Order: sequence, then structure tokens, then C-alpha cells
Amino acid sequence: MEYNYSSCTMCPRTCMVDRTKSSGKCNAGSHVKIAKAFLHKWEEPCISGVNGSGTIFFSGCNLKCVFCQNYKISQENFGKVISTEDLERIILDLQQKGAHNINFVSPSHYIYTIAECIKNLGKSLKIPIVYNTNGYDSIGSLKQLEGLVSIYLPDIKYFRNESSMKYSNAKDYFNIATNAVIEMYRQTGKAVFNDDGMIQKGVVIRHLVLPGMTGESIKILDFIKANLPSDDIVVSIMSQYTPFYNSHLHPEIDRRIIRKEYERVLNHFIKLDFSNGYIQERDSADSKYVPDFDLEGILSISIDKGPI
Repeated sequence: MEYNYSSCTMCPRTCMVDRTKSSGKCNAGSHVKIAKAFLHKWEEPCISGVNGSGTIFFSGCNLKCVFCQNYKISQENFGKVISTEDLERIILDLQQKGAHNINFVSPSHYIYTIAECIKNLGKSLKIPIVYNTNGYDSIGSLKQLEGLVSIYLPDIKYFRNESSMKYSNAKDYFNIATNAVIEMYRQTGKAVFNDDGMIQKGVVIRHLVLPGMTGESIKILDFIKANLPSDDIVVSIMSQYTPFYNSHLHPEIDRRIIRKEYERVLNHFIKLDFSNGYIQERDSADSKYVPDFDLEGILSISIDKGPI
């Protein structure tokens, strides 16, 4: 599979940048750049399990969230450029270490390379692939992953265009993200779990409750209930919002959510009677749960031909 990086239309930004010569709006060039690869034990239980999820954090991001907890890699583009072959070796190394799955975080700007890697690995890859995304994905690009990705883990962050523009510089976010999630469900269908409770196939939708925005949270849950079979999907309501990065420039979100806000969203979630879901303890809003991105962490990844 080849993709013409000289005029990029991979994500909904369609910025048309020549990524062989400069970075797109996602901060990415034409070669894969990663910031961390490790066994991650702080995802939803059906993804992390006991051993952890084999998580690979890609540098860059096609959203510009002012509160991003991973801003060091998403906005400041920290990481190391690697080859497609290196990425394949990292995937197999994580599998060998006992990962329950391979979890691609912020992968939207590398979809075609990811698809190529999965195809190249073929039968040597024996665990599910998780596509862990902010939800700002184009349908055309997602179709390249059909039959390759087993589990989609998208966000639906905002309901109002005004909010998504103000906090993520994406005025069309809700329409893009909801159409993307519907496509993800079309590809995977009903969520399937093994005997250990680990998800093997399906869609897990995440929603992070933001300060002062519980009304949007409720409308998002209403949309999910009305447009997707609630018995077939998993919904994760997250309380971990912490004011990172440039949130201090927006006083209204420069705080953690209060108990009353989270409980209002949870009460509506319960009222809608979703079959499968997760909630978080409010003490999850702590910087200790943010992965440490450092060069040593990248260089320590063990692959067949030595450190990358």
C-alpha cells in the first residue's frame, strides 16, 4: 500500500502539505515518529488486563487540545523517527512480553503505515490491534484499516462546534467524530470478550467530562444511545480531566471537575441503561497516571537488531 505524502489528505484537516518536505498540521512528516512503547496498565480493564496493553504512542496529533496531558508529544512533537521495519519489531517485542493487544495511540496521521505493518506481520501477529484515537478521523482513511483493526477506542470529546473550535481548533469535530465512530462500529460489529473479560473485537467509546460542560456530555450520551446499539458497544465515562498545557489560558476549564458534575453525567448514563460501560474514580485526575515521555524510554525498547 502506498500513500502520496506530497499532498496530504489523510485526516479531516486535508491540509495538503507535502509531508516529505515539512510537517503537516499534525506536526508529522512522512516517517513514523514514536514517543513511547510499553506495557500500559492504566487503560480500561478489558484492554489492559493483568499484563498490560502493548501501547505505542505516536508523536504529533491532528487536534490542538489546549488541555492535552500528552502535550509533550502531541504538540511539542517529542519522539524518535523509526522505520516501518522497526515498528514491526516493536510490535512483536510487545507481543512476546505478554501484551494482551497492540494499542496504537494517536495514530490518525500514520494510518497507511500502520496498515502496511499489520499486513506485513500477517500470522505472526496473534493479538488484537487497538486503534486509540481522538475521534478526528476521516472515513476514507479508516476504511484502509478494515479487517486489520479489531478494537476501536475513539473519543467523542465535544458536542458543540464552539467548544471544539475553542479548545481543539476543530469546529467540525462532533460531526467528524460521530461519523467516524459509526464507521468503526460498521467494521467491527458487536463487542466480543474472551473468558478473561478481555475485549477481542468491538468499539469502546471514551468521553472525558470537562469542567462546566456536563450539558454537552449528556447530549453526547444521547447521541450514542440513539445511533448505536447499546448492547453492542462499550462506553467509558472518564473523570480524569486535569488542567495541563495551555488550560490556564481558559479560566473556565483551568480546574478539575467537581463531584457534582461527574455524578450528573453518571446519573444520565445510568438512566440511558447502557449495557457495557466503565466509570472512573475521581482520584484518577492525577498527573501520576500520565506516561513519562523520555528519550531513554524509547531507546530501551528491545528489538531484534538492537536499540532503535
